[in-house]
Amino acid sequence: QVHLVESGGGSVQAGGSLRLSCTVTVNRFSINSMGWYRQAPGKQRDLVARITNDGITNYQESVKGRFTISRDVAKNTLNLQMNSLKVEDTAVYYCNADGFNIPSIHDNRPRQENYWGQGTQVTVSP
Repeated sequence: QVHLVESGGGSVQAGGSLRLSCTVTVNRFSINSMGWYRQAPGKQRDLVARITNDGITNYQESVKGRFTISRDVAKNTLNLQMNSLKVEDTAVYYCNADGFNIPSIHDNRPRQENYWGQGTQVTVSP
């Protein structure tokens, strides 16, 4: 099982910066990759950035060069540094973890699982 809690959202003016953090707690679970997604009102939830355990990253085209995803395994955190923010970046940002459960005597079936945090609001004003 995985518990994810986002923080760091807020309101900034266009051109400003924010740093989002996601605390990660894991129980009998192995994470393969983590990512940040965002959802604006009336819109679909879209990928912002993902990072694998090998450090391979991928970004939504609109944030390339402005956002940086990173993971600090020792501190159990996933981060998203957001620079040069635009009004279009306004959305609720969600932390995501993907992986598989570690079988035990209580649960002997390995399976892929996906977890989400509660989200944190980012608002960028003109």
